[in-house]
Amino acid sequence: MLTDDQLLRYSRQIMLADIDIAGQEALQQARVLIVGLGGLGSPVAMYLAAAGVGELILVDDDSVELSNLQRQVIHHSNCLGVAKVDSAAQRIESINPHVRVQCVSHRLESKELLGWLEKVDLLVDCSDNFSTRFMLNRCCVAQNTPLVSGAAIRMEGQLLTVDPRVESSPCYQCLYPEAGDDSLSCAESGVLAPVVGVIGSMQALEAIKVLTGVGETLVGRLMIFDAKNMQWQTLKLKADANCPVCSTR
Repeated sequence: MLTDDQLLRYSRQIMLADIDIAGQEALQQARVLIVGLGGLGSPVAMYLAAAGVGELILVDDDSVELSNLQRQVIHHSNCLGVAKVDSAAQRIESINPHVRVQCVSHRLESKELLGWLEKVDLLVDCSDNFSTRFMLNRCCVAQNTPLVSGAAIRMEGQLLTVDPRVESSPCYQCLYPEAGDDSLSCAESGVLAPVVGVIGSMQALEAIKVLTGVGETLVGRLMIFDAKNMQWQTLKLKADANCPVCSTR
């Protein structure tokens, strides 16, 4: 049950007919796993905490560096050298002390990730490389756990939702055949700070919609953001009948 303090804190969300008390309680009872506390994970973690998600499991094996602060807005200058999960946990506590936080400061392998997926309602992929994204996708499909995946580089971003509970939902590997990890990093190619903020905020929005059942999610659709020309494009996706991950689901 929501306390009087929580009813006031979340009142602007509860006023929305699509959310109401039932939706807010669904958020309060939810557990979300966030992989990556960088440019994308920063707005994801802060908005989900502010919105009242009951528990966040933060996963990142890196520490805060000066070059992160241009875009990873959950971290502060006084957190340099601190593990990103600990820095993020401190910020979440200051945003909403009602949110429970667990920190995992090492890279998850498939077996451990599958164990976590048994305990959560949703995974938000804020990682920065293809190998991790493929692994997260495989495990979410195997565990029947919804996945909100985002990516951003230079002045471009993209977003999609994979929900194995939905019949014929395409997975991440339907979109990108797995190959060698030739993805570019922000350190190699650069990124405009607000771009990761836009995509991360959209990931948080998608996560809230999945958790509350509100509206239409991006299952079967890929959204592409061109910041330079300020354009959005939405592509329809179909499940690959020969996908090695989801075709035998």
